[in-house]
Amino acid sequence: MIERKIPRKRQHRWVMLRDRAYPTEDIYFLVSAAPELKKLGIEVDEVQTRSHWFPWRYTRALPAMFEEANVLVCRSLPTVWLKWLARHKHKLGHIVYLIDDNVKAAVHDKTLPDSYRRRMKDVVHYQPAILALTDEVVASSQQLADTLKTQHSKVSVLTPPLLASLPGFAHFDAPPSSKTPWMVGFYGTRAHVADLEHIAPAMVDLHHQRKDVAFEIMLGQYTPKALSSLARCYTPAPLPWDAFREYQSQQRIHIGLAPLWPTEFNAGKSYIKFLDIAAMGGVGIYSNRYPYNEVVEHGVDGMLANDDPNDWLQCMKTLLNNPAQTLAMAKNAAKKAASIGHHQHAFEFWHARTS
Repeated sequence: MIERKIPRKRQHRWVMLRDRAYPTEDIYFLVSAAPELKKLGIEVDEVQTRSHWFPWRYTRALPAMFEEANVLVCRSLPTVWLKWLARHKHKLGHIVYLIDDNVKAAVHDKTLPDSYRRRMKDVVHYQPAILALTDEVVASSQQLADTLKTQHSKVSVLTPPLLASLPGFAHFDAPPSSKTPWMVGFYGTRAHVADLEHIAPAMVDLHHQRKDVAFEIMLGQYTPKALSSLARCYTPAPLPWDAFREYQSQQRIHIGLAPLWPTEFNAGKSYIKFLDIAAMGGVGIYSNRYPYNEVVEHGVDGMLANDDPNDWLQCMKTLLNNPAQTLAMAKNAAKKAASIGHHQHAFEFWHARTS
């Protein structure tokens, strides 16, 4: 007697519709969770939604890779894909929407670059249609989730995983001096130029007061002029996502800066900069507000600064003047980053939604 094989349900498959939000897609799913899902025999596929190659758009048949598969959408989708998903939704598994920014707030935030606001305006235009298709929304912070709960009945939180390997601390072997200045880094995107401008006076003052400090600001031509004109301020151009991950694995900093001024857009941010700074071996100075004041223990694994440039100046001086304590804080930050950013959290989150 021939044994009949029972086909496995396709809900043991994920299909990510990639729409150029590469950092978010990698951080929250493809690099953090997908490898472990695959080890369990769960299939993970990727489809580039901006590709001109979309042979299914005019057909009624659903490709086998989508049958009963869970579909993950990140931030946005082209109109043709929205219509296609709506047509085939009844044949799919769960549709999950992953979002890491308050895009509505971004559109109205005049401190953000115009080009960024225009991109977010496009996302806002299509977001209601995405939400209507979605079985669950996944946000990167609790405050962003609370905002989205007014638009969807099921919203969950997945905090950011740490993708990078944590470094050693040999760069702390030499104390700060004019020969071995300590590096203070800022690696925010153009969306945070206004935040950086608020603390620029503190950075200028520190540069003028002492020779044992240098700055690296990865904003290239968008670096505030008051900072780019400093002798010991390096302003490399922003890197593409994959190149930045490689750079992050090699570059070492002593102090990282993560200013976050009180705007509606910033209120939805995650604590990912805590992980980024730890990944480069540094101690972070963070705005004393959510999300950082829920993660950082002041003076133990980071510094929390108020919205006064002088407070940022004093925090930087404290770290420079106390090298041994700063090293201890860097080690504590690395331990916390490894704990709160462990891939297991992301894996368990998506695994629970697979079957």
